[in-house]
Amino acid sequence: MVKIAPSILSADFCNLERDIQRIHTADWVHVDVMDGAFVPNITIGIPVVKAIRRHTDMFLDVHLMVDKPIRYVEEFCKAGADLVCIHLEADHPTHIQQALDRIEALGVKKAVALRPITSPEAILPYIHQLDMVLVMTVEPGFGGQTFMESQLKTIARVREIINQYNPQCDLEVDGGINHETAQRVVAAGANVLVAGSAVYGAPDIPAAIEALRVSE
Repeated sequence: MVKIAPSILSADFCNLERDIQRIHTADWVHVDVMDGAFVPNITIGIPVVKAIRRHTDMFLDVHLMVDKPIRYVEEFCKAGADLVCIHLEADHPTHIQQALDRIEALGVKKAVALRPITSPEAILPYIHQLDMVLVMTVEPGFGGQTFMESQLKTIARVREIINQYNPQCDLEVDGGINHETAQRVVAAGANVLVAGSAVYGAPDIPAAIEALRVSE
């Protein structure tokens, strides 16, 4: 079954507890962490993840769009993340592996993310150990961007790699997801959908979540 992970990047940060409660019918909460270095925008950090953890028992899917994530993964794990996702482009492969090892040692699920410029084959050195792969269908850094059709081929290729080497691994897609694009990414092989404005901008949030979930 498709999992829905609304992105709180589209929530009202002055009413974050309320807006997390509004997505209680979803499967995960997607937390976008941006550092102003790996991506040009700055969002939230460790104290906010700690605060979210105190107010919900939902699965926290923490997406680190940060440079050299090895510096921060331990603190995000301890803050309450259930899954920590790091970008392969954010550091040298040796340090990416060290970050994944640290996440695993802390009992947290681990994932890697791919920018649109990155080849699907970049996941091959890590695929056996991953709990999830995230394919970006926009350039990371800002919400509300237009879905990149070219990434459907990347999603399909990542699904092939997952099926061959680690069938239990989830395949998440983030960027420009709505009811229409959700159908296409699920057909390409995704089983976890991140949606921001398509959920928080809807007049009926539970109905919007359900519409995405049944996009299979």
